[in-house]
Amino acid sequence: MHETEAPFDRGAVHGELGRVRLEFRQLLAEATPEDLARRSEGTRWTNEQLLFHMLFGYLLMRPLLLVFALFGRMPLGASRLFARVLDAATVPFDFINYLGPVCGARVLGRRRMAALCDRAIADLHRRIDTETPAHLQRRMHYPTRWDPFFRDVMTVAELYRYPAEHFDFHRAQLTLPAR
Repeated sequence: MHETEAPFDRGAVHGELGRVRLEFRQLLAEATPEDLARRSEGTRWTNEQLLFHMLFGYLLMRPLLLVFALFGRMPLGASRLFARVLDAATVPFDFINYLGPVCGARVLGRRRMAALCDRAIADLHRRIDTETPAHLQRRMHYPTRWDPFFRDVMTVAELYRYPAEHFDFHRAQLTLPAR
């Protein structure tokens, strides 16, 4: 555990997951096709594409946790090299990160995005309930150029808080009318 890190509060993370799930479903349910097609604020995406990107933060958790399972058992320096390689690949990552929501929103649509969100969040609820304190304290380096919410070194506990930070940041960029 980092010196300044508070103990992992499973209840708070479960609450965060529940809040995001409900908010995501509400955003999808209340948006008109015109609302979804409108440009978001400060991105090149439409609202629908940005919603997919927000969901993608949750979909990424399974692979991120798998990478953590590997590197979290190794000396911290092993993940430093991995993070540097990923940081060096920021340009292709940014292109894929942009194109993914463009295609994903078109292919999935709102109903399947909502269902996928439900499944991803249910999976995270199950995972959180089975995490041991020792595993939650494992640390690894992350590619800080890929996302402003990745820190140089993160614990598994901190990683569980990442998708909500990502979601809330992008939530403010949506240009959906308040209903």
